[in-house]
Amino acid sequence: MPIPTSSFAAIEDTLNRLAGESILAQVGRDDGLIPSYSLLSELIESTAGDPVLQQEVTRVRGLLDVLLDTAKPFSESALAGLKRFVEWLPGALAAAQSGAAVVLPGQSSGAAAPAAASPAAGSGVSEPVSEGPRFDQVMDLNLDENRELLLEFHAEALDHLAHIESSLLILDGEPENRDALNQIFRSFHTIKGVSGFLHLTPMHTLTHEVESLLDLARNGKLRLNPTIITAVLQSRDAVQVMVGQITLALEQGQLPSTIVPVDHLIRTVKLLAVNPQAEKVPEPSPSPAAPEPVAAPVPESVVVPLPVAAVPPPTAAAAAPVEVPANVIPFESGANAKPAEKAAEKKAAASSELKGSGSSSTVRVNTDKLDAMMDVVGELVIVQSQIAESARLMGDDNSHLARNIAQLGRITKELQHNAMSVRLVPIKPTFQKMERLVRDLARDCEKKVNFHTSGEDTEIDRTVIEEIADPLVHMVRNSMDHGLEKPAVRLANGKPEHGNVTLKAFHQGSNIHIELSDDGRGIDRERIYAKAVEKGVIPAGAQMSRDEVLALIFAPGFSTAEKVTSVSGRGVGMDVVRRNIEKLRGKVEIDTEVGKGTIFRIKLPLTMAIIDGLVVRVGSDRFILPSTSVQMALRPAAGAITTVHGRGEVLDHRGRILPIHRLNRRFQIPGAIEDPLEGIIVLVETSGRLTALLVDEMVSKQEVVIKNLGGLLSNLPGIAGGAILGDGNIALILDPTSLFAA
Repeated sequence: MPIPTSSFAAIEDTLNRLAGESILAQVGRDDGLIPSYSLLSELIESTAGDPVLQQEVTRVRGLLDVLLDTAKPFSESALAGLKRFVEWLPGALAAAQSGAAVVLPGQSSGAAAPAAASPAAGSGVSEPVSEGPRFDQVMDLNLDENRELLLEFHAEALDHLAHIESSLLILDGEPENRDALNQIFRSFHTIKGVSGFLHLTPMHTLTHEVESLLDLARNGKLRLNPTIITAVLQSRDAVQVMVGQITLALEQGQLPSTIVPVDHLIRTVKLLAVNPQAEKVPEPSPSPAAPEPVAAPVPESVVVPLPVAAVPPPTAAAAAPVEVPANVIPFESGANAKPAEKAAEKKAAASSELKGSGSSSTVRVNTDKLDAMMDVVGELVIVQSQIAESARLMGDDNSHLARNIAQLGRITKELQHNAMSVRLVPIKPTFQKMERLVRDLARDCEKKVNFHTSGEDTEIDRTVIEEIADPLVHMVRNSMDHGLEKPAVRLANGKPEHGNVTLKAFHQGSNIHIELSDDGRGIDRERIYAKAVEKGVIPAGAQMSRDEVLALIFAPGFSTAEKVTSVSGRGVGMDVVRRNIEKLRGKVEIDTEVGKGTIFRIKLPLTMAIIDGLVVRVGSDRFILPSTSVQMALRPAAGAITTVHGRGEVLDHRGRILPIHRLNRRFQIPGAIEDPLEGIIVLVETSGRLTALLVDEMVSKQEVVIKNLGGLLSNLPGIAGGAILGDGNIALILDPTSLFAA
């Protein structure tokens, strides 16, 4: 496909700018090196319709690539090559525009154009697959000199790694998706460039080889397949471990001391570049000097939107919006800058140029600052409520003071919601991890599956995001192993051989709902019941409702697997799901039909900083019940409450016998109502079970800011925290799970 006529004007404009840079460039200086590289990158994109033109542009950019990788200025040969290219390109463009053959520099006009390059030619990929130098070595960060640049690189690398994983998973199902391929290439290219400046040799070498492999795919010289995608995913994972080492160095001062193996990945990538259908390179025998990599924690930070300032439009080479870490100190520039600072300035400029210029609309903020801000806003809400209560007691609702307090209340409410929204982050990265997990499990379980997601942009409190990851992993593993059948079984049952797993998220009221569904075999309640009796989880003959039987799969140590595998069978997964969900004040429900599939529904609060609660009174004390746990409240009728031997007081509610718990007896509260017929029964749901809670009075329903009770009162059974009410009094927040378990 030739270059479109409309593109020649843009190519000529780029050429004119490149010519200007080459005229000003000097041997031994790096002025113009970065702009020239960026302009050549633009030309590679715009000359994609002519392979000969694109090959020559790529070759010249490779000359500058070497200089950038080693942080060197223009060499005599590189500058001469750039100037020869600038002189040659106008004639080559004219030939391409007229339809004539493009003649490469140094060829006569009658010479034939070179044959198509072999997959490895011009790609920077070494011939297969010689051992070459070894790069399994500990990274040297040179932290004292490079701290500022490492901070910026670290933040960008985390974003690029997320883009790489999501795009690779798209390519796994759509190998011809050019947008996804280009995104991966740009991300690896940026990581490669900056890691080269910082002399992070293992990371730089690995990403360079992966970039070369991807470049072949972009130029149509090889077709992506699952083996290549797996190799690139494994390379991405190795880079993530190395970025984790940078995390530890920046946050804890712990320099890398562990080797992240990359040699085998480099050999694999090189082999696939020359033989895309090759099998994996055999794993090398482990070296005593190369221990297993240790994953480092990802730093806690949240991207906060900022107003967009008036800035120049991004260049065509822009790969991603620029994000500025809040704790990065601006580089000193000019003649008075110290040598180390000037080097860092040059590296940072190169990094920025590789990405292209763009308007900065986000900034990274340490989450400790967000937590501190939320605490202050919470205090403000409490004080505002107290002032409003004091004004109400004065009895003049039409005074200027009352109107001003009402206005303060509106502003405080808006500030509170804005502070909450800053803590919210998209659930998309978590969903991407699940997509990767499904891909790996499908291979391990020998199953075919289509994975669907929706609501990826749904935002949720970052604390909830951190806690929801493990439950989702176990639920996905359960769906893949227990839920979906193998292709032959599905075909025999009249189903398509590809199973479907769907993960979606959405807001409903002040809660977030997450649903994981599959079209597999469903959950057999009779089998669950029999297995629970066999394992001694429940006594034989126990009377249980449908939901109570299904809730048994969350019991510790419970599993229906016939044998233990690498995926399931130990009975430790679904217990983690219930424990983590309940810790978040949420609940999980199951809807299933044998032969049709299963849906797990998780209901969570939008934020952990504020609770929507029901205030109840017992004696002179007040307590707060999370609204998500309360099903209903009622005044019991005469005869509905009886005492059963061995079970104590019970409530007959619509044919269901529910145990009654009294808060006054649990917490030794004097002056509380003793006759249940004079009090209120609150029906509370925990772990699929209904329990009746006797209280004196329903006071109100309101949002309250959660307060930690401190070390002496932490981990009290039945208590989740405290809150200050509008009248200044303190109320304890109840934890129904531990309250009824104790």
